[in-house]
Amino acid sequence: MSLTSTGGIDRASHHRLDEAWLAAAWSHPSTRVFVVSGGQALIEDKEDGTTELVMMPSFDAPFTEAHRYFLGIDEEGVRYFALQKDSLPGRMDDIARPAGLREAGVLLSDRDSELMVHAIGLENWQRTHRFCSRCGERTVIAAAGHIRRCPACGAEHYPRTDPAVIMLVTDDQDRALLGRQVHWPEGRFSTLAGFVEPGESLEAAVRREVAEEAGVAVGPVTYIASQPWPFPSSLMLGFMARATSPRIQVDGDEIEEARWFSRDDLRAAIESGEVLPPSGISIAARLVERWYGQSLPQPRRHD
Repeated sequence: MSLTSTGGIDRASHHRLDEAWLAAAWSHPSTRVFVVSGGQALIEDKEDGTTELVMMPSFDAPFTEAHRYFLGIDEEGVRYFALQKDSLPGRMDDIARPAGLREAGVLLSDRDSELMVHAIGLENWQRTHRFCSRCGERTVIAAAGHIRRCPACGAEHYPRTDPAVIMLVTDDQDRALLGRQVHWPEGRFSTLAGFVEPGESLEAAVRREVAEEAGVAVGPVTYIASQPWPFPSSLMLGFMARATSPRIQVDGDEIEEARWFSRDDLRAAIESGEVLPPSGISIAARLVERWYGQSLPQPRRHD
């Protein structure tokens, strides 16, 4: 699974301001709750080989009212809430373990991944936007965690989402451009990416970022798909782009190295261990696989 999937959760946003409905939903016996803290939640590996979010009925959940977030309803009518706490609850059986989205996103079902992404995104925003940007007064939580209101000036603040473009660039030989950021592990290559600037179209952002990071000029740009990326608050917008020239000149600040790969080049480099492909949780992997034509190979074991 990955964060590009959807898990069939109806966010039911029309209920967020209905306190009577929320109270009834919270107390319903089928309602399920999980705790988030510092970008993590508890997950549990099951005997059948699957991994699940550790959830509990609401009457077993730790007490908190201010940081109780309504996440939505699944196809069977189960309501889901997340609780933001300073720490994750302990477990007597030692089976559950804390995990962030980078680990859990590739293990959990689409439903659990969708719930965790939503909850972590809200937690990140809530922790960093406690004061009104207009007047500086402390704000209060409303709309089941999706609004912060200022009691002094009346301003309403909504969760922040930062748009970022992520793109797989190909040349006239249908080779893919992959780059290495300076702080990545040795051998890690992935697609280029960057934030959209004010007053900039997405297509212009793709061309600017590729030119800044790799010195490659880009012509046609095609939108493919998007992915929530709450690290802490991005929305990744995935594109395929065509280079007008194969010349590479990396910036040296963010991108340390960039290379053109044919499909045979990439397969050989991954299988030999020379190249580590993009993380399976990322839309970068989906873009590379779209060009590659199938799932990326795995490094060969050298026993």
